[in-house]
Amino acid sequence: MSFDTFPIQLSLQVATIAILLVGPAGTALAWLQAKRSYPGRGLVDGLILLPLVLPPSVIGYFLIVLLGRRGLLGEALDASLGLRLVFTPTAAVIASMVVALPLLVKTAQPSLEAVPRAMEDVGRSLGLGEWGVFVRVTLPVAWKGIVAGLVLAFARAVGEFGATLMFAGNIPGRTNTMPLEIFAAYQAGEDGRALVYVLVLTGLSMLVVLAAGRLAPRGFGS
Repeated sequence: MSFDTFPIQLSLQVATIAILLVGPAGTALAWLQAKRSYPGRGLVDGLILLPLVLPPSVIGYFLIVLLGRRGLLGEALDASLGLRLVFTPTAAVIASMVVALPLLVKTAQPSLEAVPRAMEDVGRSLGLGEWGVFVRVTLPVAWKGIVAGLVLAFARAVGEFGATLMFAGNIPGRTNTMPLEIFAAYQAGEDGRALVYVLVLTGLSMLVVLAAGRLAPRGFGS
């Protein structure tokens, strides 16, 4: 049985980069949905949830249509910057970001909603701006829910398969993350090799569930 550590390293690298990029945006979006009422809020909420209900292959198709070489933005990136995203590790990062965002937002949002507005108003009365209120009042109260969201989003990014397969491809030594390697090993009849990656992903998932259960408010995972 041949075993390569590259898929493990790539999966962890892709997921880490994805969370570093999507973390601030997802937290800001969770705050917006929790603390602000605005026209189209329901539509934005639906768009956030869409990657959770769409088949991953559909997400991958949308990414190709948008960022492929002949895509709406991909063609412009190729022509102006010579930047081609399809079938690259960057494509795997983008796919992971898209599927991880809803988990981050929807896990962090209840914690942000639970922060009493009276506490935030006190911060404003003391001269804090919105950023100061968030950093010094909201974040210290809601941080566990936000971290739980980041942890769950990381796990989702590590386990992403369908969108990654379509957008990044399964190129050995380049884009073959653990879920793709499991699929390839199973197709090749190499059950032992597939089992190794299955056990690694299962172990990571168990750690994530335990961590999220300790961090998220109101008995998450109980």
